[in-house]
Amino acid sequence: MAQNNIPPFHFAAPIKDKDEVRSFYVDLLGCSVGREADKWIDLNFFGHQVSFHVKPEGLGGSEPTNPVDGKDVPVRHFGAILDWDHWHALAERLQSVGTEFVIDPYIRFKGETGEQATMFFMDPTGHALEFKSFKDPSQIFAS
Repeated sequence: MAQNNIPPFHFAAPIKDKDEVRSFYVDLLGCSVGREADKWIDLNFFGHQVSFHVKPEGLGGSEPTNPVDGKDVPVRHFGAILDWDHWHALAERLQSVGTEFVIDPYIRFKGETGEQATMFFMDPTGHALEFKSFKDPSQIFAS
């Protein structure tokens, strides 16, 4: 369920293998399965609906990156903003199972406005995921 009365968003993307994606999102990230058919699956992605459709030809090519904090951030990515403790628990769980990070978990703007924890990693299909958390959630949109 979405928090703070914010309507949930819907996101859809192509995948290669539904069972592999189910295992990753359900077993590792803790998402639950909604509706599904042979060629697609809906997931409750932290209160939002993410739909994956088996369509390997919709994938391919290298994804562009942008330099941020001296790191190559995948331009095309999605994820969730978690509370501080949940983010740290997820980072520890991912590290304990040997997740290969695109950008290792770290704290940006430490002690400054907008202090946030962030990490990037790929799902089994190659979609880049960013999970972040703000030390002070009221600063999500602070400039």
